[in-house]
Amino acid sequence: MEINMYLFWNSVLTLVIGPLILVIRAQIGELRRIDILLNKTREELGRDYVSKMEMETVLDRIMNAIDRLSQKVDRLFEERT
Repeated sequence: MEINMYLFWNSVLTLVIGPLILVIRAQIGELRRIDILLNKTREELGRDYVSKMEMETVLDRIMNAIDRLSQKVDRLFEERT
């Protein structure tokens, strides 16, 4: 009777703990995969968007070009009058 009880508990623990360990192992693997994807996303995020300094530089160039065009238009109107 004593051996049957040990065998019963051993079977129950094997049937419950074994799959539980496999599920936990699979979840840890998935968590690692998601962590790697998150890190790649963070790295790629910087290359897709413009930084504040780059935006200021581009806007300065645009404003300078507009100012030069405005000066040329003003000179054209002065010459015609």
